[in-house]
Amino acid sequence: MSSCLVVQHVESEGTYVVGDALSSAGVTVDTRRVFAGEPLPADISRFDGLVVMGGPMSANSDDGFPTRAGEIELLARALDRGILTLGICLGAQLLAKAAGGSVFAGTAGPEIGWGSVDLSATATSDPLLEALPSRLTVLHWHNDTFDLPQGVAQLASSQQYPNQAFRVGERAWGFQFHIEVDRQAVSAFLDAFGEEARDAGSEPLAIAAATGARLDELGPIRDRITTRFARLMSGFDRDLVELG
Repeated sequence: MSSCLVVQHVESEGTYVVGDALSSAGVTVDTRRVFAGEPLPADISRFDGLVVMGGPMSANSDDGFPTRAGEIELLARALDRGILTLGICLGAQLLAKAAGGSVFAGTAGPEIGWGSVDLSATATSDPLLEALPSRLTVLHWHNDTFDLPQGVAQLASSQQYPNQAFRVGERAWGFQFHIEVDRQAVSAFLDAFGEEARDAGSEPLAIAAATGARLDELGPIRDRITTRFARLMSGFDRDLVELG
């Protein structure tokens, strides 16, 4: 049976649909709730996959983020070993750093709420994103952004920020937006970070009001992406990562 390590930074940012997909594919999930003091494992080699979730911390600072350096090292080891990896929001920023990129405050300001991303031409042959619509409406919730090192496949962009999804090699993906969300997730985000949204000019009530329609549209696409990732980990679609 395949196993996946999940790093969770805050209570409100659990795995949600990603976790459901992994469980449905028969993957054993080992969640380390680092905000509760649970330690990172010393050895990543016994896992078939690694998922690093979001959080309000900075990928550039240890302040309030004592596991930051350890997580970057863990991601770097996963890249070296070819372990199937997914980083979401903060997790994507940490993955970008582990791959040699840089993370910095976005000059276009916070990107919070429902908005669109455009898939790149490269995404049409990506194992997770192929055969999807060229424009997706997703949930954004970030202040920082990142540059990608040479050789990393850029998969999606938004009007505010060019790097919204990427793939490192054949087995590691980063999504700046929240591909894991369902209604419970959006509600938890608004409860935890509603003031942050309001300060950024995104009214929490407007985000909540749009959520039903947006999830109706995103749901089948979200489920396709997360199910494909889980199936790759469980071995059902392992041949699809041989990109050549």
